[in-house]
Amino acid sequence: MLEPALALIEFSSIATGIQAADAMAKRAPIDLLRSGTVQPGKYLVLIGGQVADVEEALSAGRSVGESCLVDSVFLPQVHPDVVEAIAGIRVPHLADALGIIETTSVAASIRAADAAIKGAQVKLVEIRLADGLGGKGIVLFSGRVADVETAASFGLSVLGKEFHVNQIVIPQLHPEMWENLAAASPFEARVVNQL
Repeated sequence: MLEPALALIEFSSIATGIQAADAMAKRAPIDLLRSGTVQPGKYLVLIGGQVADVEEALSAGRSVGESCLVDSVFLPQVHPDVVEAIAGIRVPHLADALGIIETTSVAASIRAADAAIKGAQVKLVEIRLADGLGGKGIVLFSGRVADVETAASFGLSVLGKEFHVNQIVIPQLHPEMWENLAAASPFEARVVNQL
C-alpha cells in the first residue's frame, strides 16, 4: 500500500542503493518496499505507508546514499491515480488532447504526475519509469486541450530545469497512436499487481 504517502529515491550506484534501501527498511515501519535496477545502471527504492514513517525512512535513505543520490520525491498525500500508474495500471483515455512531460529522472516524473493530476481535470494515462528510456521518466495524461495545457504547467512547476527534458501537448491524437503508447518496463514489472 502506497497511500497516503509515497516516496521514491534514485541512486547512481546499485550497491549504494541496496545499502540505502536496507537503512530505510530498518529506520521506520513502512507498508511497502520495492527496489530494483533500472537503465542505465541506476537503483530505485519505492516506499509507501504512513506519512511520518515514509518521511523518516526517506531521510535514512538520503543520508546513507547521499553521495550517489540522483533524485528523490516525497508525496505525503499522493494522488491515488499516481499510485495506480506506478503499479502499471494504464488508462488509455481517448480525449481531446494528450499531454507529455519528459524528465531526466524517475522521481521527477512522479513529482510532475502528481502535480499535473492535482492541478487540472485530466486523466493520468501512464507513468513510464526509466527502462527503455535511458533512465528518463515520461508522464502521459489526457483531457480537453485547455485542461491538458494547465496540467502540463502544473507538472512543470515542480521541476527544476535540470530535471525537465520536454513537454508537449498534442491535440486530436490519432487513435492508432494510443495503441502504440503501451509498454511496460522491468521496474514496473516489480511493482505491477503488488500495490
